[in-house]
Amino acid sequence: MNFDFSDEQKQLRDEARKFLAEKCPPKAVRAVLDGNAPYDRELWKGLAGMGFLGVAVPEAYGGAGAGHLELCVIAEEMGRALAPVPFSSTVYLAAEALLIAGSEAQKQKWLPLIAGGYAIGTLALFEGKGNPSPEGIKLLASGNSLSGVKKPVPDGAIADFVIVAARTGSTGRDSDISLFLVDMKAGGVEAKTLTNVDPSRGQAELIFRNCKAEPLGAATEGWSLVSQVLDRAAVLLAFEQVGGADRALEMGRDYALDRIAFGRPIGSFQAVKHMLADMYVSATLARSNCYYGAWALSTNASELPEAAAAARISATQAFQHCAKNNIQVHGGMGFTWEFDCHLYYRRANATALSLGSLSYWEDALIDRMRKRNAA
Repeated sequence: MNFDFSDEQKQLRDEARKFLAEKCPPKAVRAVLDGNAPYDRELWKGLAGMGFLGVAVPEAYGGAGAGHLELCVIAEEMGRALAPVPFSSTVYLAAEALLIAGSEAQKQKWLPLIAGGYAIGTLALFEGKGNPSPEGIKLLASGNSLSGVKKPVPDGAIADFVIVAARTGSTGRDSDISLFLVDMKAGGVEAKTLTNVDPSRGQAELIFRNCKAEPLGAATEGWSLVSQVLDRAAVLLAFEQVGGADRALEMGRDYALDRIAFGRPIGSFQAVKHMLADMYVSATLARSNCYYGAWALSTNASELPEAAAAARISATQAFQHCAKNNIQVHGGMGFTWEFDCHLYYRRANATALSLGSLSYWEDALIDRMRKRNAA
């Protein structure tokens, strides 16, 4: 496969980078990290004004109707800037779930609000420790009423609506899982903010007590829909991770060129050179897999499940590797609060678990490749 983004898409990436460099400096990330606000509201409004929130939303629903390739390049810049906004939960999870399974009425109601920056959405899947699986879903649906607990839910404390995976049967099959849409203003649901390694990406515990909900998609296809959403989100989040990895590499490189020790830049020392070279290799490998994922996502190729898993694995490894070694290149200064290294290290570890662990995606890739080869 020979794939690259078009000149127009690269120009969009440049515009997104310029916008975020101005509107999302490190001090804006630190303001959310310090607890001054749950997210950067001004940045959120600015992203809506630029059309970034609705770039992959069809024009019929108030979006730009551009597509997933344009969303991929924006996602990369969001990760590079560590944007402290509910972009991934709203755009990668909630909006994609609506596009895949939402009714016409649900799309007409929520997608324009997302594109305009007036609504925050998320997906409530996890119920404590563990990776995504139909067996791990215990929250019960009785008719259109939900009872149970979901945690951690990304940006659940600030969400306007939540898409919930619930159990509607007891046969032990995937068809026991269904999706529901809950308006957080309707009552019957309580949100509790959770602490986590990266406070600039909020998490919450949602407690449902006979909460009224709307079915989303076919009643027997809930787990299939969840899998589709996770594959799409894996590609998009992988681009965020690659953006973060590239920026961590640049930070390490720039510091190695400026920091003088024994009368020479530390970048001239072989050990530092090798460390930076390893960071570059991991980031470049991840980018290659992300490009494969972008192609599969934009064309709805049959290889999307494998491509999504490969992108997720390599991007997770690259971001963690680059963020960790960026601290090492900075030496003792890299561990201080004043330097920005820890911001990327926090985000690298937070995103590593947000859609399931690295081992989950490694097992998924092997399983999917076996099934394809057996077909």
